[in-house]
Amino acid sequence: MEFSEFERRAQRVFAEIPPEYREGVDGLLVRREAVPHPTLPDVYTLGECITETYPTEWGGPGEVRSFVVLYHGSFRRLAALDEAFDWEAELQETVHHEVRHHLESLASEDELEEQDYAADQNFARREGEPFDPLFYRAGEPLAEDAWEVEGDVFLERELSAAEFAALAEIPVEWEGRALRVPRPAELGDAHFVTLWLEPPPGEGELVLVLLRRRGVLESLRGLLSEPEPRVLTSEVELPG
Repeated sequence: MEFSEFERRAQRVFAEIPPEYREGVDGLLVRREAVPHPTLPDVYTLGECITETYPTEWGGPGEVRSFVVLYHGSFRRLAALDEAFDWEAELQETVHHEVRHHLESLASEDELEEQDYAADQNFARREGEPFDPLFYRAGEPLAEDAWEVEGDVFLERELSAAEFAALAEIPVEWEGRALRVPRPAELGDAHFVTLWLEPPPGEGELVLVLLRRRGVLESLRGLLSEPEPRVLTSEVELPG
């Protein structure tokens, strides 16, 4: 999609948002450049919400104003990487997402920023890059010790080294299915085990996250030395 058509459609999507949700958003700007992620390949910033808070004359919190910016070049780069790239859907989702950032700022909430962080770290996990081993906790809670990040479901289990060594299989229940996951060879500090099921649980991945529970002395030593966590990944196929 050429720049002029992209800009026209972007302004239309923005104008179709009810005025009460656009209050405080001064407009939408479309820029030509692409904004790549600083470390992750083939990841681009499609848009952002630039927000400033203007203090009142008494020095307290004041009016929150925002401006939505879209990067046409980022859309073009992603479209070149994916033949099924849906310009219209991605455009609408990005504009609505950035306006919601403004609403979150008005409410002094950071839910969207946490979701963005979780999505970013999950992409790094999928690409084999280093990632925060607890990123999924910033996703959407589904149940006790279960979170969703962009369609991927993470089930957390905390085990001591002794408990882990004593198990041959790790029982897991999800959506009425009783699964028995073969114990991986190592626990590490965190071990992400992708579970491949037939039939699959959904469009995303089902991941069992094994966290090492530390004893008191071990935790104190960790506070003093602050070592890098040892994060492992593996996958296993399970019968239906």
